[in-house]
Amino acid sequence: MRTFPNLYIDGAWRSSTSSTSIDVIDAHTEQVMGTIPEGTSGDVDAAVAAAKAAFPAWSQTSVDERAKYCERIAEALSARIPEIAELIAGEVGMPQGMAAMIQAGLPANEWKVTAQLLSEVKFEEQVGNSLVVREPVGVVGAITPWNYPLYQIVLKVAPALATGNTVVLKPSEVAPLNAFILAEVIHEVGLPAGVFNLVSGVGPVVGEAIAKHPDVDMVSFTGSTRAGRRVMQLGAESIKRVTLELGGKSANVILDDISAEELPKVVGKGLGACFLNSGQTCSALTRLLVPAAQHDAVVAIIAEQLPGWTIGDPKGGAAKLGPVISAAQRDRVRSYITTGLDEGATLVGGGADAPDDQPHGYYVKPTVLANVTPTMTVAQEEIFGPVLVVMPYADEADALAIANGTPYGLAGGVWSSDPERAKQFARRMRTGQVEVNGGGFNVLAPFGGYKQSGNGRERGAHGLLEFLETKSMQL
Repeated sequence: MRTFPNLYIDGAWRSSTSSTSIDVIDAHTEQVMGTIPEGTSGDVDAAVAAAKAAFPAWSQTSVDERAKYCERIAEALSARIPEIAELIAGEVGMPQGMAAMIQAGLPANEWKVTAQLLSEVKFEEQVGNSLVVREPVGVVGAITPWNYPLYQIVLKVAPALATGNTVVLKPSEVAPLNAFILAEVIHEVGLPAGVFNLVSGVGPVVGEAIAKHPDVDMVSFTGSTRAGRRVMQLGAESIKRVTLELGGKSANVILDDISAEELPKVVGKGLGACFLNSGQTCSALTRLLVPAAQHDAVVAIIAEQLPGWTIGDPKGGAAKLGPVISAAQRDRVRSYITTGLDEGATLVGGGADAPDDQPHGYYVKPTVLANVTPTMTVAQEEIFGPVLVVMPYADEADALAIANGTPYGLAGGVWSSDPERAKQFARRMRTGQVEVNGGGFNVLAPFGGYKQSGNGRERGAHGLLEFLETKSMQL
């Protein structure tokens, strides 16, 4: 049980103006694993005032000094990886061994990467008779989700601080404990008061107060498209910069030159690209597009491989997948499975019923639906659970039309025995990133979406530039 009774504002742990708290629930045990303050708009006012007061001095610190802070935070977070992994395994449900690498290891490394990239940013350049300078935006409001909670926090906080901005963070109230660990680390390394502030609470109160606050110069939000739309509406009142990383319904396309011998490997990779973190990944490849002539062969391979995707206690076993994060999410995912079957999809494995071997916990069986058509609900809407849909296509033009035929454009994948053909197909996919023949995750590559998957980019040099304004000085 981890209890964090105070918010972190202006370099100190302070009581909220509210006396109420929020329980954090373990996704496997369904028991309370921690509590946090339920912050208020008054707490946001205090945090923003602290960030605004700290901005002039922090924005004028040297690049080297800010990089050294990032390195110290990386080192301190690395020392707490086992603790963070255990916390997030409970909060989110990702198996603890994987959580140590992804949920804890990636955030610690991101601070180190940010420090290294900072030296590569051109803060000044001569263009004709003009000196073009890049300056920090100001006070940044960061509003983050629950699926990769600490990593999504760090993808905003690290580049914002490194480029000279000050920050007010609102973590997800569903998986917030890891954010308080980060605040402890930031306090430990001695970051100046007011540069980083943490206000926990619910979106309609704390999130909205940040998004509409007149002294917040920029909001960086990751979450649902519905909530992102609201953040953009509120930000528009003061014409603040808003960057959004939202939902996805990403296609993984197997082109018709993949041989029968290659199919099992490609299909196996496809299951992994969908099921990681129990499908609670915005960039998950949740639509598997296959040539109509190979549909049944692919389904047979899936039926053979699916039993290997075991579910169980994320802290105590060899299960590949844990629970989803909450009862509400479990029920939502199961309802999508039912809807898919009602609309004519074929159940390959899994299903909407509760797993027999899990008497408690928010579990959803890894599920595959086949013979899915582009107009079905499960082909258009983000499910955010371990559900893969298999969609047959007639030819390459049809595959491209299906791949691009949703409101989203966050990620994608394409497989071909001809790498050049695969790259040409990838170029035509209207999406922010594409895995070509299983190309691996790259922490330096920009991440973000087209269409209703958002705007702006995170990670790498592009992620740093999002937090800078550009000024021209004519000489």
